[in-house]
Amino acid sequence: MQRYFSKLKKDNILILSKDDLYHIKTVMRMKEDYIEVVYQNKLHICKLDKDYNAVIEKIIEEKKEKKHKYVLCVPLLQEQKMSFVLQKATELGVDEIVPILTNRSMVKIDGKENKKIERWNKICKEASEQSKRLDIPVISNIKKIEQLNYDGLKIVCSTREKDNTIKKVLKNNLKCGTIIMLIGPVGGLTIEEEDKLVDLGFKLVTLGNNILRVETVPIYLLSVLNYELME
Repeated sequence: MQRYFSKLKKDNILILSKDDLYHIKTVMRMKEDYIEVVYQNKLHICKLDKDYNAVIEKIIEEKKEKKHKYVLCVPLLQEQKMSFVLQKATELGVDEIVPILTNRSMVKIDGKENKKIERWNKICKEASEQSKRLDIPVISNIKKIEQLNYDGLKIVCSTREKDNTIKKVLKNNLKCGTIIMLIGPVGGLTIEEEDKLVDLGFKLVTLGNNILRVETVPIYLLSVLNYELME
C-alpha cells in the first residue's frame, strides 16, 4: 500500500500535496483505492473517493517515543552524492540532518539555500514514504562549524585518529539520548576544523584502517548505531 504524508486535515479528509495527487493519478493510476497517510506522526488508512480525497477509515499506528535521537552533520556535496546521503540516512532512521560548510567543500550555495533545502526535504519525504516511517527527518539551515552547539554525544570521523574507535566511544556512552555525528568532505576536515570541533566537545573517532567515501560513512555510522541501540 502506498504511503504519503499530510500536513492538513479537514473534517474526515487528509489533504495531500499537488505532487502526491499527481503521483496517485498519473504514475500509480489509482482510483478509489486504499492508501496510507501519515498525519501528525499517526498512520491512517484512507480510501480515495471519486474526487481523489483521502477519506480516513481508521488509525492503525502511532509513532513511539525514541530513546535515542540521531543527528547527522554532513558537508555540502555534489547533488547526486547529497541526494544519496539524504535518502540512505532517512532509510536508516536519522532524525535531523545538518548541512555544514567546510573549508574543502566544493559546492557553493550562492544564495540558493532555500531552494536547496526545499529539494532536500522532498528527497527525505520520499525516502520516509518508501521506508514506511512515521516521520520525516528535519533538515536544518546550513551551518558553519562554530554554530554546532548541540548537547549529547558528539563524534567526528577523523583520518588522523588511530586509537579511539567508534566501538569504544559507543561502549562508554550507550545511555546518551542524542548522538551527533559529523563527517568531513572529500579530502577530509582540516586540522584547524578538527581542533574547533574538539573545543565544541566533539570526540575524534576512527572507523578503521580503510578510507571510506563521504557518502559511505553515514551508512556505516547509522548501521552501527542501529545494531548497538536497536529499540
